[in-house]
Amino acid sequence: MEYEDGLDRAIESTSDVEGSTGRFSIPDPDVRQEGNVTVYENFQSTLDALDREATHLMKFIQTELGTSATIDDRGRLRLTGEFGHDRIETAIEAYAERYVLCPACGLPDTRLETENGAEIRHCTACGARSPVGR
Repeated sequence: MEYEDGLDRAIESTSDVEGSTGRFSIPDPDVRQEGNVTVYENFQSTLDALDREATHLMKFIQTELGTSATIDDRGRLRLTGEFGHDRIETAIEAYAERYVLCPACGLPDTRLETENGAEIRHCTACGARSPVGR
């Protein structure tokens, strides 16, 4: 049997492997207006999915949206100003890309560490260490 024939036969006999898109999913932001404040109702669910500290994510969102924010006693994020679902979702996706997802393997199994004053993503899945881009 020729090499190419054997390779074709092996490929045909193996089942297709589908990636798991459900392993890492960020809940859609549930936002509503309350006067001149935008209330991010499911902020805690987002934190749980991203596995990050509330103040870290809050500061990032504040910077991205150019506003001030607080976390109320119910764990909701309160943003000064009117911000739609899309703007908050874009900020959360940018946060995940910068601080959560491993640039080497794409998995969310990372921890933030500080090394010589620099913030580093350390992936517990593949072992990659990468500086957090600004």
